[in-house]
Amino acid sequence: MRTLMAPGLLRRLCWLVPLSLALMGGAQAQSTSADIRIDTPLSGWRQANLDQGAQNYLQEVHYPASDVNTPEGQSRSAMIAGQIRQRPKSKTDQVAGAPRTPYTLVVNGVAMPLKVDGEGHFSRPYNFGAGSNNVQVISPDGQQRNSATFYEAQTGKLHARIRVVLSWSTDNTDLDLHVITPDGQHAWYGHRELDNGGALDVDVTDGYGPEIFSSPVAMPGLYYVYVNYYGGSGSDAEGKPATITVAHVTIITNENTPDEKRQTFVVPMREAGELTQVARFMIPG
Repeated sequence: MRTLMAPGLLRRLCWLVPLSLALMGGAQAQSTSADIRIDTPLSGWRQANLDQGAQNYLQEVHYPASDVNTPEGQSRSAMIAGQIRQRPKSKTDQVAGAPRTPYTLVVNGVAMPLKVDGEGHFSRPYNFGAGSNNVQVISPDGQQRNSATFYEAQTGKLHARIRVVLSWSTDNTDLDLHVITPDGQHAWYGHRELDNGGALDVDVTDGYGPEIFSSPVAMPGLYYVYVNYYGGSGSDAEGKPATITVAHVTIITNENTPDEKRQTFVVPMREAGELTQVARFMIPG
């Protein structure tokens, strides 16, 4: 894995701290918390039905798309959902009297901020591949977490040969993921499904993302990944207005296989209208 980070940006990535605490297994971190509930996926062995609902992970977007939610009738085998209970409803953490920082969602090792609604619910489409999968939700201080580990035994289920995950560090911000495939097709919020099988799951216009591009076909050739700072009135972890937001892009190839490779890029986005080429990568023929 290769990580690129501009100097002085580490403090902005406060939502990665819970992941670090959890992975280190510090003495203060608890293994589970009754206040974090994961309704789906459930731990254990499962075999997803190969129906349209199980394969679909595109959200029907109604602008402004301020929340990431799963469409009605979504198969539970293609979604992540749960609730943060005992979560203060105000914009500040009532115990500490400080502005709220997000919980962290970790899917198969990829961390991203988790935005919840006023009742603490979260729900989003997610296309899990065959093999071992893990979902973890971690509190901002790393002391509370809950996880679900399951094995997808449906060998006929398509898995993501390529997955690109974009999230960012400030709330009330709109960043857009753009992926150009070797045949010249362009996946973005205005054209989310490609003829070659690639798709962008959702256009998030508020919150922290994530936006995910995935494809079950690893078309040989050169791929380009761009991030566009569309706009928004961002706020940092201290609740102060923030123009700069930090894009966190993870590129995964051959997910859940012995040949899996992962690259992570951390890039500052400084002003609305900025378009940045974050990465390019080659799939050999």
